[in-house]
Amino acid sequence: MPTPTPASPAPTPTEITLHQASNRLEISFSDGRTVSLPSEFLRVYSPSAEVRGHGPGEGTLQVGKRGVSITAVEPVGTYAVKLVFSDGHDTGIYSWNLLYEYGRDQDTMWARYLQRLEAAKASREPAR
Repeated sequence: MPTPTPASPAPTPTEITLHQASNRLEISFSDGRTVSLPSEFLRVYSPSAEVRGHGPGEGTLQVGKRGVSITAVEPVGTYAVKLVFSDGHDTGIYSWNLLYEYGRDQDTMWARYLQRLEAAKASREPAR
């Protein structure tokens, strides 16, 4: 199946399902691809300025997010959704292109996140 280039838009979602028991957001796209993204993954890779920063190298490593859940999925026009998380985070706008890329690159991105946590001697476990 062809991968969209930055100049071409990703396929659009035909169905978005929040699976609260497994803490996953499942998205079926118009090209037939279905992705299942864990809530923790979506939270630590939030496209918000709080997580990514305002420029290169300004992002903040998200720690202690194991067990975070999505409490709401809100449409943003016809191009994105806003996710509301159980830890109160609600400022990321997830475009269709971004969600498609996350589905495609999830394994590599998750491995990179775990490496960054290890290098920082940080944990996925919430502070107690």
